[in-house]
Amino acid sequence: MQFWQLPENIADILPSTARQIESAREQLLALFRVHGYELVNPPLLEYSTSLLTRIDEGLSLKTIRIVDQLSGRQLGIRADITPQVARIDAHLLSANSGINRLCYAGSVLHARPDGFLTTREPLQIGAELYGFSGIEADIELIDLMLKSLNKFNISMPTLSLGHLGIFNALASAAQLSSQQAASLLQLMQNKDREAIEQHLQQWQIEPEWSNAFITLPTLYGNTSVLQQALQQLPKLPAIQTALQQLQQICDTFHEHQIFIDLSDLRVDTYHTGLLFAVYSNEWPDALARGGRYDGLGQYFGRSRPASGFSFDLRNLIKNLPAEQKPQGIKVNYKDVAAAKQQIDQLRLAGECVIIDYTPQSKDIQGCDRQLVWQNQQWQVIPLS
Repeated sequence: MQFWQLPENIADILPSTARQIESAREQLLALFRVHGYELVNPPLLEYSTSLLTRIDEGLSLKTIRIVDQLSGRQLGIRADITPQVARIDAHLLSANSGINRLCYAGSVLHARPDGFLTTREPLQIGAELYGFSGIEADIELIDLMLKSLNKFNISMPTLSLGHLGIFNALASAAQLSSQQAASLLQLMQNKDREAIEQHLQQWQIEPEWSNAFITLPTLYGNTSVLQQALQQLPKLPAIQTALQQLQQICDTFHEHQIFIDLSDLRVDTYHTGLLFAVYSNEWPDALARGGRYDGLGQYFGRSRPASGFSFDLRNLIKNLPAEQKPQGIKVNYKDVAAAKQQIDQLRLAGECVIIDYTPQSKDIQGCDRQLVWQNQQWQVIPLS
């Protein structure tokens, strides 16, 4: 057995990449901060009943659970930070009945990877807005998401939009059971029209709703899809509202490439309405995802409108140029005691001072200067 091996889809982060990640993290949190989003740091693990606030099969399968040796209760290692932020808004920040803008950056752990080459330990970074149900909040977050991704030099990003409100309105009108709706959602994801038709016939759904469900997987493409949807879908108020919201987002971000998919409904998440994501030809999956998840905090005693986005910083870091390691100043270990005051001053000024324990070696340890006693004083001179 090789004791240095790590579990599958788990990897160390080495110095050069760690510098990239930390630099990008600082820049993103600074961006969030100037937009009014305050940083929170939820714990890595908590009781699983708190992490899994809704019966969400996808999130449940991702969550690693262990027994707490102190209480005997089941703990969960977070697979997603959003439920934790919903708990913070609903419980710890409940004194604020207005809007809470919160952001975070931390590791999550997945029991299984999302893809063949995907890490099981993403570094999830995101922003969330609680307390306002208007589409303006979603527009603010989409704008912030695009600004965040702009820091990673993404070429030709595509903003992808969907809306669960359309499917939910049809499911309610057709009086589908929760089990039927869940089954149909999965088929919608696969755009399997034949299977959709078979299920609807088996359930004996009225033609008006059956035809709408069959049409939904065909409604994808550029922004003209919204006009097709207006013409082909039933005139239910909730559907009209959803299409109006999508059109407003398209109008706001008209300078971006936009893709509409009214059957991309993410069956394994807690979202309740608008869905948005960013794709690029350089990546096989979404670079970032977000949407509306109203009422997620109800489990903690306060149901609030909410919207947000997140992405895996480790996934995107490969698109940044290498972070240059700053060159330092080396000092012979025999000189440290005598030069202590000068070394402290240099470090306070932000200089990297490295103690050289092998001065006879030609290894300069990432240094381009040295601290030496010269002309009756300590001086920093270039390495020869």
